[in-house]
Amino acid sequence: MAPVSEIFDEKLWRSVAGFDDLTDITYHHDVTGTIARIAFDRPEVRNAFRPHTVDELYQTLDDVRQNPRIGVVLLTGNGPSEKDGGWAFCSGGDQRIRGRAGYEYEGQEGATNPTAAAGLSEAEAEAEAAAAAGKRRAAAGRLHILEVQRLIRFMPKVVIAVVPGWAAGGGHSLHVVCDLTIASTEHARFKQTDVDVGSFDAGYGSAYFARQVGQKFAREVFFLAREYDAQRALDAGAINASVPHAELEATAYDWATTIMTKSPTAIRMVKFALNAVDDGLVGQQVFAGEATRLAYGTDEAVEGRDSFLQKREPDWSPFPWQY
Repeated sequence: MAPVSEIFDEKLWRSVAGFDDLTDITYHHDVTGTIARIAFDRPEVRNAFRPHTVDELYQTLDDVRQNPRIGVVLLTGNGPSEKDGGWAFCSGGDQRIRGRAGYEYEGQEGATNPTAAAGLSEAEAEAEAAAAAGKRRAAAGRLHILEVQRLIRFMPKVVIAVVPGWAAGGGHSLHVVCDLTIASTEHARFKQTDVDVGSFDAGYGSAYFARQVGQKFAREVFFLAREYDAQRALDAGAINASVPHAELEATAYDWATTIMTKSPTAIRMVKFALNAVDDGLVGQQVFAGEATRLAYGTDEAVEGRDSFLQKREPDWSPFPWQY
């Protein structure tokens, strides 16, 4: 296995089949197949994301979401930078490719799928390429990192932000939306750069952050755009733990293995219940869907379905009116 990150333990992780062509993200499952590690892999630019990065991030997170064996995701950033030795979780959107309508694919070409045209005629391949190009042109005019935020928020798994260095701008927002955050005592630095670059996260990155740390500190972070370290973040309630850098990934993995000893159904329902406090009707809808899924698994629900299919009156007598 090629080197991934200086604090990456290659004995714990395995590459994931079908994801060999990733360029901006690394994706691994642990040796038990129950914990995933997804990492930004652009340390030379402080793990800033471009549209292609976001495409890969969404793809890997969605693969985790659909995997019934995985219960925890460690979201982190590889490093350090060979250029200056700096560490980063994610420094947000790459400002070099920010256009008037959003972050643009380089040359408006976007990510290509080398297998997309396999087995197609030349005309079919050209049509496929034209359709893909049209989608990319539309995608360049939107901030699809917000779709990643929603995926993290509504994924029925625990997502732990593992912050080895800078979490700035959109990277700051990503750590905010994760369920838990563990940061490097020595290298983690937090900064919300929106007001410095004429941008703003008016959703989870700001409003939910204020819920976590209180209005005064949130306004200080956004209005002054000053960096703060792991200790200040811990004191404010913005992160869950600050640990020595060398122990960062091991600590995160230990937390993940502990979570994997818990009830999967209880974890997902508690996550969605906690989300519902802040997510309004959308959060209530997600919670309601999960409650319905639970109900479908009961003997009472099975009796209701079977009686309908068998065209008979349901027998509710075995089911008490609980109090």
